Amino acid sequence: METLRKRSLIVLAALLAFTTLHAQTADDIVTKYVAAVGGKDAINSVKSLILESSLSVMGNDIPSTTTIVVGKGYKNESDFQGTKMVQCVNDKGGWVLNPMMGAPTPTAMTDDQVKAGKLQLQIDPLANYAANGYKIELLGKDTADYKLKMSGNGADVTYYINIKTYLIDKLVSKTDAGETTVGMSDYRKTDVGLQYPFAESIETAQYSLTLAIKKITVNPTVDPTIFDMPKQ
Repeated sequence: METLRKRSLIVLAALLAFTTLHAQTADDIVTKYVAAVGGKDAINSVKSLILESSLSVMGNDIPSTTTIVVGKGYKNESDFQGTKMVQCVNDKGGWVLNPMMGAPTPTAMTDDQVKAGKLQLQIDPLANYAANGYKIELLGKDTADYKLKMSGNGADVTYYINIKTYLIDKLVSKTDAGETTVGMSDYRKTDVGLQYPFAESIETAQYSLTLAIKKITVNPTVDPTIFDMPKQ
């Protein structure tokens, strides 16, 4: 009888876990995520953003600045011991400058790179996924996170959303160039009430680095010509 009772409890626990997983849809989880980061009004109030950061890679600290104008442009600039590196995507195309990776002059991105890079034109692609032409599906969950996959328009991103906080613990992005895993932590509230991760760990097959945000400026005036590829 005792053995039968234990088996019944195990079956009940498994059934409850299964029911809990399927009781929440992908959209339910996105809704709770949006609330956790500050709500849609806070997200949509951000039209531009400047992030001043420090990258730590192989014992070196590299200053980095990222500028985003929603729907218009994304630009990341880093300086490694006097060598300038730039990655830029706008609503027309994209370009890179990276002498350390074989691009000593501004070089146009491929169409596939631009398509994948346009995720960067949004402050929060997941929060407004449908409006931007993406679709999501709930892949399941592990002990800590729900796993949501966002795809379409060149995107292939799996978000790991914390079961308790509904904030993103990490994301895994896949492109033709490979897989990138970004861990996110140290969430802090910005001036408009939006929660933003001030610490990230970034891993690819080629490198790993950490990023610490030093300052966030919300809704600065940005000259749109900074996203244009310099003429040679």
